[in-house]
Parts: sequence; C-alpha cells; structure tokens
Amino acid sequence: MTEIQKRLFALQDKEYREFQCKLMPTVAPERVIGVRTPQLRAMAKKLFAEGCEDFIAALPHEYYDEYNLHGFILCRMKDYEKCVAETDRFLPYVDNWATCDLIRPKAFEKSPDRLIADIKRWMADEKPFTVRFGMEMLMTYFLDSRFRPEYLELAALVRSEEYYVNMMTAWFFATALAKQYEAALPYIEERRLEQWVHNKTIQKACESRRVSEERKAHLKTLKI
Repeated sequence: MTEIQKRLFALQDKEYREFQCKLMPTVAPERVIGVRTPQLRAMAKKLFAEGCEDFIAALPHEYYDEYNLHGFILCRMKDYEKCVAETDRFLPYVDNWATCDLIRPKAFEKSPDRLIADIKRWMADEKPFTVRFGMEMLMTYFLDSRFRPEYLELAALVRSEEYYVNMMTAWFFATALAKQYEAALPYIEERRLEQWVHNKTIQKACESRRVSEERKAHLKTLKI
C-alpha cells in the first residue's frame, strides 16, 4: 500500500462508501475507499503545496478515491498548458460521472480562447467520459458572457449510445434553456436532438428554478 493510500484509508467513512457505491454502477465496490469530498479537497491542497508530481505521474490508480484526489489536484493548477497536458493524460482513465464532473481547473477560467479548442477536441474523442468532460466545460465556461450560438450546435452534433454522454447533453441544453432561452429553444421546438435527450432536456429544464413557469408550460407541450 502506498503512502497516499494509507492516508486515504485513514479518512475512510464506511457509511459514505456504501452511499457512493450505489450512485456509481460503473465502479467496482472494492475500488471505493469512501473518503468525503471536503477531506479529499483538503488533502489535494496539502499535496499540491508539498509536491505531488510522483502521485499524478502514477497512472493508473488503484482506487476511485485516488482518481478524485488527482482530479482535485488538477483543479489547483494555474498554468494552462501544464494543466491541459495533465488533464489529457488523466481523462482516459476516468470511468465514472463523479470523477469526471469534479474537474474544474482554475487555469481554464483565464484562457477561454485556448479552452474552446481543447473542448472541441475532447468532445470529438471516442471515450465517453472524455466527451462528457468536454461538454461540461462548454456548459461551465461558455453559456454566460462568453456565449455564442454556435456552441449550441457543437453540443447538438454529439451523438452517442452512452447514457452518461446523453445525460450530459440533456444537462447542457437544460442549462442553456435557463441561461440562453431564446437561442436554445429552437433546438427543442425543431426537434434537433435525439428523442431521449430531447425529453430529458425538457424534464431537467422544468425541474430548474431558473426557468419561469410560463416557459416550463411551453416546454411541456414539446415532449415527444
């Protein structure tokens, strides 16, 4: 057992472990230690300050919690090129939605022009969680002040049989309906999305507090 693994097991919460396993059918239970997110964040902060090169170089990891710890270390990186290089090395090993969705590197916020090019590359990848990650970065950083209508088309062009990709597409368009309603609505009215994604988008938008009741009523008429 490595020193990092020993530190993680010292933070194990077995009840939380059981809860996590139920949420992640793609991860074998024996790979889950059960460390809570605030403790992983704190550990990542400490490791990042101490020096974590050996740990992030040691891929693949054995445990799910090690991947999450690795992801939180990526979040702390400030140099864009180094962060993208390490993210590229990390993403092929991601096999679950939770690890995928926690990666929000500080470096990305300050380099939107470079980020959009990398997002397009990730969304064109063959691995489902790399595609999901790319779309989540598009949703996180490009549906507000940096929004352009072509970003909706970029997401709409994604076609997949993978549940976790399709769920992210629905999440993306539901968020777009909350933030860029007029631009996003034609994708629903004109049925430009696959049926499951279309209906899930409407469901998630109708569950959102950021969408008005009037708009929800209209969206409900568009289910197919």
